[in-house]
Amino acid sequence: MTRVLNTQRREPVSGDTRSAVIFLHGYGANGADLMGLADPLAEHLPDTLFLSPDAPEEIPGMPMGRQWFPIPWIDNSSEEESERGMRAAVDDLNAFLDAVMVDEDLLPEQVVLFGFSQGSMMSLHVGPRREDELAGIVAFSGRLLSPDLLEDEVVSMPPILLVHGDQDDVVPVQSLPEAAEALQKAGFKDVYAHIMKGTAHGIAPDGLSVALAFMRDKLHLG
Repeated sequence: MTRVLNTQRREPVSGDTRSAVIFLHGYGANGADLMGLADPLAEHLPDTLFLSPDAPEEIPGMPMGRQWFPIPWIDNSSEEESERGMRAAVDDLNAFLDAVMVDEDLLPEQVVLFGFSQGSMMSLHVGPRREDELAGIVAFSGRLLSPDLLEDEVVSMPPILLVHGDQDDVVPVQSLPEAAEALQKAGFKDVYAHIMKGTAHGIAPDGLSVALAFMRDKLHLG
């Protein structure tokens, strides 16, 4: 039984939904965290619906903070608890994506996943394991979970943009080339990368500009 994800929503400025960008927030945040990015993006993606679901689990002792799955080095959870939480969140996210496409009458090639940190980990894990190829995945400041399993488990190869700050002290910037190498080894041809100079664990204007150009291209708006 999957969990329904509480979701922030911003309608297309044109009033006509022809694509969707789905923000997946990081550990300790919630759906509202990335929704502010819809403002600078919307004027360049006028027919795009922006959705930002809350991760399914509350974090004990952190009001309003949510997680896609426990992180052992932060909350002293076990590797088994983390793995179990991740598998449950994958099911939740897949059910959410299926529902969005039905409810909004969208095809997979009209949907972009836009993740930050733990949300990037989710998007990079879920997207390639979905049968129908998404328009693209934007992954800021994350890493690829279980890279050794990707080649055997991949069923679609959406275009992927990896973006990372070179001063990130939460998820090391080395995670970007490691993810790119694993994706290419698994057969992905459409993998792009951008390093945000002087940026810590966050989203800088140059990274957002690159992400916008990527999304416009993959949604065939450029």
